[in-house]
Amino acid sequence: MASVDSRRVGDGGTFQPYLDSWRRELQRQDPTLLSAVVAVLAVLLTLVFWKFIWSRKSSQRAVLLVGLCDSGKTLLFVRLLTGHYRDTQTSITDSSAMYKVNNNKGNSLTLIDLPGHESLRLQFLDRFKSSARAIVFVVDSAAFQREVKDVAEFLYQVLLDSVGLKNPPSFLIACNKQDIAMAKSAKLIQQQLEKELNTLRVTRSAAPSTLDSSSPAPAHLGKKGKEFEFSQLPLKVEFLECSAKVNKGDAGSADIQDLEKWLAKIA
Repeated sequence: MASVDSRRVGDGGTFQPYLDSWRRELQRQDPTLLSAVVAVLAVLLTLVFWKFIWSRKSSQRAVLLVGLCDSGKTLLFVRLLTGHYRDTQTSITDSSAMYKVNNNKGNSLTLIDLPGHESLRLQFLDRFKSSARAIVFVVDSAAFQREVKDVAEFLYQVLLDSVGLKNPPSFLIACNKQDIAMAKSAKLIQQQLEKELNTLRVTRSAAPSTLDSSSPAPAHLGKKGKEFEFSQLPLKVEFLECSAKVNKGDAGSADIQDLEKWLAKIA
């Protein structure tokens, strides 16, 4: 009798005799037929697996615009969609719209502007993070010096949620309002955020219960025993400078070209 796999099929090997019979029949007709069938099945299963992985990634078409209140998220949202200036106000809910990226593929993304109010931002982030292909964290470069601690605290939460996802999103820190004379450069903002996040790691690690318990993210960012740097994260964090408000009403005056190129790259 041909040897059979000792592992059982189903709940107690109910179908094993049928599988053995089918296998012997195949071998009786053509010894190489079984190998061919197994090879075909292996190829089919591989294709199904990769299609599943690709479909999951393709279904992630959302770009989340997050940041503190008055960072300029909503105006960036409007500029990207219309190219025009519009007076905005602090929102208490999300806004979304389809955005066609500027590339040769004709791809589109769903831009979602999330509220920046402290009592709402984490709630909305938790609602949309699983569908995020990318996160654009908007910083007010002109107010950064006085808001650095609040910016770092929110960024810490967003990064924890991002690195904990099965498919981590692309991540951009957009240093907005560069048209204002007192605006800090992207390089300086990166350096100061790394220092603040390094300090936060110590305080948050001592009190992990304050973190979002529903997130599978680790309670520690970066490498333990080393000063924090964005390069230590499992996702790539990029920085760029932009300005959504230069001259009111002028469709071509906003400096968001680098942001548009980044969106085209990740689409």
